[in-house]
Amino acid sequence: MSTEDRPAAPRSLAEALRGRDDVSLGALLRSRPDLITPVPTDLTQLATRAGTRASVVRALERLDRFTLQTAEALAVAADPATYDELLGLMAGDDADPAVVQALPHALGVLREQALVWGGDDRLRLVRTARELLAPSPQHPSPTGLGPTVQEATAGMSPGRIQEIVTAAGLPSTHDSVSAVTSLTGLFTDRRRMAALLAKAPADSLDVLERLVWGPPYGQVTADPAPRLRWLLDRGLLLPTAPGTVVLPREVALHLRRGLAHQTPEPVPPAVEAAAVHRPQVVDSTAAGQAYTALATVEELLKDWDEGGPAVLRAGGLSVRDLKRTAVALDVPEPVAAFWVELAYAAGLIAPDGEADERYAATPAYDEWLELPAPERWSRLVTAWLPATRTPGLVGGRDAKDRTLSALGPGLDRSAAPEVRHRVLALLAGLPEGAAPAAESVLARLRWERPLRGAQREDDLRSRLAEWALSEAERLGVTGRGALSAHGRALLGAPAAPAKSPEAESSGPGDKLPVHHRPTQVPTLSPAEQDVASAAAARLLTPLLPEPLDHVLLQADLTAVAPGPLRRPLAGMLGVLADVESKGGATVYRFTPGSVRRALDAGQSASDLHAFLAAHSRTPVPQPLTYLIDDVARRHGHLRVGAASAYVRCDDDAVLNEILADKRGAGLGLRRLAPTVLAAQTDPAGLLEGLRAMGFAPAAESAEGDVLITRAHAHRTPPRTAPEPVPEGPPVPDDTLLAAALRAIRAGDLASTTPRKPGTAPEVNGELPRTGSAETLATVQAAVLTGEALWIGYVNAEGAASQRVIAPIRVEGGFVTAYDHTADEVRTYPLHRITGVAELADDAG
Repeated sequence: MSTEDRPAAPRSLAEALRGRDDVSLGALLRSRPDLITPVPTDLTQLATRAGTRASVVRALERLDRFTLQTAEALAVAADPATYDELLGLMAGDDADPAVVQALPHALGVLREQALVWGGDDRLRLVRTARELLAPSPQHPSPTGLGPTVQEATAGMSPGRIQEIVTAAGLPSTHDSVSAVTSLTGLFTDRRRMAALLAKAPADSLDVLERLVWGPPYGQVTADPAPRLRWLLDRGLLLPTAPGTVVLPREVALHLRRGLAHQTPEPVPPAVEAAAVHRPQVVDSTAAGQAYTALATVEELLKDWDEGGPAVLRAGGLSVRDLKRTAVALDVPEPVAAFWVELAYAAGLIAPDGEADERYAATPAYDEWLELPAPERWSRLVTAWLPATRTPGLVGGRDAKDRTLSALGPGLDRSAAPEVRHRVLALLAGLPEGAAPAAESVLARLRWERPLRGAQREDDLRSRLAEWALSEAERLGVTGRGALSAHGRALLGAPAAPAKSPEAESSGPGDKLPVHHRPTQVPTLSPAEQDVASAAAARLLTPLLPEPLDHVLLQADLTAVAPGPLRRPLAGMLGVLADVESKGGATVYRFTPGSVRRALDAGQSASDLHAFLAAHSRTPVPQPLTYLIDDVARRHGHLRVGAASAYVRCDDDAVLNEILADKRGAGLGLRRLAPTVLAAQTDPAGLLEGLRAMGFAPAAESAEGDVLITRAHAHRTPPRTAPEPVPEGPPVPDDTLLAAALRAIRAGDLASTTPRKPGTAPEVNGELPRTGSAETLATVQAAVLTGEALWIGYVNAEGAASQRVIAPIRVEGGFVTAYDHTADEVRTYPLHRITGVAELADDAG
């Protein structure tokens, strides 16, 4: 291609964007969705927005380590720089092959995200990015490099500069500019620089070695030591402030053999497998954890069935209520916080909205209970995957030094879903059955999103990753640390890579480096996630135990459930007996109190005998039969009602026994009749007091009927699950992206179309302004001549835009025209046209 045919190099980021096609612009808007909110009017506005500090910081934070290192190298290179200069800074004199291979892709990412523009012969880093990444005394560069010779000598006297040039063996010059240029040429000439350093004292070289990789600043006294004086005289160290010297960038690069970074990292660290298990073991272990997760959530909601803990005034659970919940679930408090938050994220619990507000189960919980176990599990994990609420923060402090409570405000972290998805994607990239070393996962994540500045002090992403690993194991997405088959299906991930020969020959516990390309796990849409969740539930179904319809009754007044029980059986047994232990089998114990609880719920002794006989695979033990009959015989023999409270019994001997018992002194009992005692306490207190004395009273109504006490299920009004808090603007879908690109192109066409001199505003982007009479006359003339016009237009919502139109007719206060920017015929009210301008003759 000749010089005349070669397209001109872009002079600005806007011109560079103007040269892109729609695919490239779409990739930019997808990678930086903040640029599309709101939609820019043209490419100039898009370029301006892409260079704002907030947008550039957000873009830099989403770069991987090597791409960020590339941007940091460009920040210390000349502006503009050539590709060869950048390659030298990244690969050094030895031209590291891995860096040479990876650099084009890293530079392509920077170009795609509009952080770098220009051809390979004139690479320019966006000005805001250069300001953020370039070294300064207040903000050292991540490269550890200092200022250039020109920057460091900016305030130095001309005489001192000439002294340095002379001491370095260079001829003196007639001005400071040429002297600095000569010194820079010396420091960048490898051969002459090596000769100069060969004359340096050994202890002077030691000083340079301490500064070469940064920080490049050092302290000196008013009378420097000889080793420092030798360096200062030759400009190898330059003063920046009283008592402070700096190693010039050119000197450091020579000592580093051209490298901008001490350790370029073009290749992401491999995720290592800490252990490899058989896939069947992983899946069965994960299924066991999934079953335990369902049982734990059910137990939590059962504990809160009649109304859970009170809602704090500031929102959330109190520390005492969280401890009480942890004891009820028999788990540590952080784990209890996780289950509470999971149930909340799944929409199973919520505040009831009453005046005395409490947490309670929602109507969705009753619907959830009716689902098969695999579907209940998929509902939980589908709520967990996108959740931004972070239970691991419970117990910590917020920015105002307030304690963060479970279900309270301040727990949302918008990065949590992305980190969670990325951790599971890394697990999906390992061979089947391979459990990763946690530290290698964290190292990989730090490479993909390196920490910058203040982030290093609070490595939230690492903590989110650690919590994701433990929560995935707790939920049964992983088993023994490895991703299960149903966990892989939940992500929509491809099949696991085949095991390496080393993995096949090694046993569990061996550390194996797993070298593989990272598996690309797609981010699923809601519809795709529903399909993936259904597939995961199907894979989990054969791994979960079938609910049983029987128990094994023991002679020691216990019943053993060898597996999960069907819901009606589990519900009735939970009323008739107390849970003594859990595990692979659940042990229930029958006590007088538990049998009385069943009788209070309206069951009779014959009902209980029939229930046990129908659901026991072993004969009903005689001690259990005797226990039920004995409690039933005494149950309701005494009747308690409301007077304040009274006790009545047909057997006056029993009442005499109660009056004689000293334990009843606090009840304030006195005889009203041979079969009636009155009390100075309420019926509920009287019931509890008599039961504590060993009697089995029953409550009765005002009509004298026995009151049947059943657990009252308290439910909130219908509630929706909490919405995740997004991390910045959402990625635009294809429809929005196409519309935005069309609008940007149209606005850019209107703003860049040449106008006749004197007819367009002097300020670029300002709408044309003409009077109504002039506007009408110009449009009517254009109808006759067929020429196109540039107009300013304000729509009914007040949004202003520029358009290029070819008027077809004018009538009734409207102009019908072919709109070149929208590529269609439209009608515009004349009163909404701010002005018109004629286009230049060569505007085509």
